[in-house]
Amino acid sequence: MTRRTIELILLCVAAPFVVLLFAMLAINAGQTLDFNTLGVPLGIFVAFVIAHLAVRKFAPGADPAILPIVFALSSIGICFVERLAPNLAMGQVMWLFVGVACMVLVLAFTRNLDKIANFKYTFMIVGFLLLLSPLVPGLGQEIYGSRIWLSLGSFSFQPGEIAKIVIVLFLAGYLASNREMLSVFTWRVGPFHFPDLRVLVPLLLMWVIALLIVVFEKDLGSALVFFFVFIVMLYAATGKKFFLIIGLLLIAIGGVGAYLAFGHVQVRVETWLNPFADAQNTGYQLTQAIYSIADGDLFGQGIGRGLAGNIPVVESDFIFAAIAEEIGLLGAAGVLLLFLCFAIRGLVTAARAKSDVSSFVAVGLTSVIVLQAFIIVGGVTRLIPLTGLTLPFISQGGSSLLASFIIVGFLLRCGDEGTGVGQEIASATSSLHANSVLGRVSLGKRLTHTMFIYSALFALLVGNLTLIMVVQADYYQNMPGNNHTMAKEARTERGTISTYDGTILAQSVEQADGTYERVYPAGDLATHVLGYSSTQYGNTGIEAAENDALKGQQNFASWTDVLNSLAGIGSPGNDVTLTLNSKIQQAAQDALAGYSGACVVMDPETGAVLGMASSPTYSATDTEALLQAAAANPDSGDSSLLNRATQALYAPGSTFKIVSLATALEDGVAKEDTVFSSPGSMEIGGALISNFNGNSYGDITLARATELSSNTAFGQLGVEMGADKLVSGAEKFGFNKRIEFTLETATSLMPEPSEMKAWETAWASAGEPVGTVDKAKHPSPAGPQSTVLEMALVGCAIANDGSIMNPYLVQGIYNANGERSFTAQPNKFLQAVSKETASRVKDVLKGVVTDGTGTAAAIPGVEVAGKTGTAEKPNGNDSWFVGMAPADNPRVVVAINLELAEEGKGTERAQNVLKTALQVQGLL
Repeated sequence: MTRRTIELILLCVAAPFVVLLFAMLAINAGQTLDFNTLGVPLGIFVAFVIAHLAVRKFAPGADPAILPIVFALSSIGICFVERLAPNLAMGQVMWLFVGVACMVLVLAFTRNLDKIANFKYTFMIVGFLLLLSPLVPGLGQEIYGSRIWLSLGSFSFQPGEIAKIVIVLFLAGYLASNREMLSVFTWRVGPFHFPDLRVLVPLLLMWVIALLIVVFEKDLGSALVFFFVFIVMLYAATGKKFFLIIGLLLIAIGGVGAYLAFGHVQVRVETWLNPFADAQNTGYQLTQAIYSIADGDLFGQGIGRGLAGNIPVVESDFIFAAIAEEIGLLGAAGVLLLFLCFAIRGLVTAARAKSDVSSFVAVGLTSVIVLQAFIIVGGVTRLIPLTGLTLPFISQGGSSLLASFIIVGFLLRCGDEGTGVGQEIASATSSLHANSVLGRVSLGKRLTHTMFIYSALFALLVGNLTLIMVVQADYYQNMPGNNHTMAKEARTERGTISTYDGTILAQSVEQADGTYERVYPAGDLATHVLGYSSTQYGNTGIEAAENDALKGQQNFASWTDVLNSLAGIGSPGNDVTLTLNSKIQQAAQDALAGYSGACVVMDPETGAVLGMASSPTYSATDTEALLQAAAANPDSGDSSLLNRATQALYAPGSTFKIVSLATALEDGVAKEDTVFSSPGSMEIGGALISNFNGNSYGDITLARATELSSNTAFGQLGVEMGADKLVSGAEKFGFNKRIEFTLETATSLMPEPSEMKAWETAWASAGEPVGTVDKAKHPSPAGPQSTVLEMALVGCAIANDGSIMNPYLVQGIYNANGERSFTAQPNKFLQAVSKETASRVKDVLKGVVTDGTGTAAAIPGVEVAGKTGTAEKPNGNDSWFVGMAPADNPRVVVAINLELAEEGKGTERAQNVLKTALQVQGLL
């Protein structure tokens, strides 16, 4: 099979993919598939078939893969230009046809590249004149900060694109004539040989010209391509790694000097390091590009579905960001693979070329395309600083496209001057060509090294893409300023959030412009559980914890949901049903009226949270105003957004005596009838322990001490147990442990036992965290410190035979069709104490309600068990109650804390919450 037949087959293989690309664009734009919508890809294919026929006539021995690769790349470019800048698409198509024609003309009129060596200095002069021509006053034009354009009336052109080709032709002739001179290093220093000044002059001259481009034209990208191409060609000609090292060193020196001397270079570097620091100004383009790329995922958003249009001039410098967003990591990596294949075929062409000139032309022009692609993609993806180049064959721009096709013409000509298919491998590895000064073996090794370098560069690009699109995607998507996420969510019908009994807490309502507004029809009901969803301030509460489900991105109920998600087809979000009961929740909120504090209601057998309230509260409809006020005045002291049930740590007061009692009974330290002396105050560990109001109870049993909440009795019990047992017992109830819960939850605290003196242990046993001011001797926190949720779990342990179930808030998740995708399954968190111990403690707690400090919690017809608590503070006391009912088989546990409340007020308010919960469950 001939090379040209292979080429035609590859073109036909690529054609369906090109047509599919344009078909997807048309479908997403709502167009029908007909000749009008698919005429462009068919026209491009016809143009390349004509080019194939020209290559068959003028360069039958040329590489068979280059033209199909270019067909695929340029078709992708036309498709995305049509998608991003429809008004420029037809012009880009015309430039493509002109480029194909110029490619054919190069093949027709350039039959012998060796003749170039005779005109190398002419090419040098023309190339440098073209490169520096934009500096001519009246002709040169500065656009987007770079002076790289020539303007003649309404026509503008980048002469630097053609200059690169002309300079490569000069360098090929120069290196072919002077290779031996450049390869000889005559200056010896010890065991090392270095080139003399005459050899270094070309390198230094090219470096100076590159710096002039940076300084006067402000075109960092062209300067880098220009100098790197020269370094690669010099290495290919001489094989001296010294030139690579010196070249990189000169680039580093020039880069540092340019950074220190020029403001526009400093801006580029600072934007590269942190574009989000000035995301609305200098970093805007790069920030928007990163947001787009991060949204691409593996398969992309779909052509026409992305938001890359937010990127200024996206069709030119940043077109790769649009490609990554809309055809995903796989598609973007495929584009990079096409460029790598172009590099490989270009270097293979250089390896089999019949003369040094042809080899160096192929190396240089291949490097122009490959390095330009690496530099612009690396800049767009933040691998390197952004330089402002176009992506060859793909970016919008006639100058770039024309120059790229001329390069292809020269590469095909170099390939046609090759040694033939049968001798390609052998020529590159084992023999010396008769017509070449440079041996094929040496050249083959250098080109192999160059190929490895290019492969490593593109592997870096793919790795960096994977980092952005997979590893860091969630981070970028959830950034507060990500307007892409905000825009998509505004057009997504977020799922509803409702209570177990059907009260809707949050829903999305469609507006006239097709966006959705989040509304909260239940007002302030369960607002701290619900949280908020704000395009400006982000999400909290259930809105944050179940964000992906509410957006429809997780908890798929059917294969249709999965396929729609992979295809990028939008669908309403999933509905989330909570464990909360609206009546119990309202009762919990009413119990806090007039006080700051929190209340938690739980089902001890499952861990389901039936109610969770925090005060002060707020109406969910006022969230934006509250957040704006808090942002404007962070020292206002308004804590209404704080969920005190899970995030505030309190001294639990005498409710902690449940833990102390259970631990003592479990470890056999004492029994219910163990007698303790209970004076109004007593000295333990060199300091006083006192009962509330100094009440003295004489000699009483441990059970009676619990009923009367005697601090002095429990202080003695704590010392008798010791700090180790007390802290260990508390940890079995969940202190010092992270609770896996739907909402953000603070960890309840106990001190390090080894740091606790007798006095601190005594007070800790009574529920008061006294600690010490000497942090050097007592670095651990004072304890106990507890959330209201933790004290509810303590109550659940006693109510549920010593077992603590993991608390949860989400009962089920349903898709828009009502199909269930998630159902909560209760699971155990901890085994605090044995069933026997839990039963014994519960019997004692019954006495608290019948004959002790908790009589206000009694409910006629139902036996209640519980424990009161008063956490004493300098400016007032907190009033606690932890209770359960029915006492013999508890179905409800309530924990409540009212800040700065009268004695017993917490117990009084908890009674109504218990009563309401029992009524809802049909137990009263």
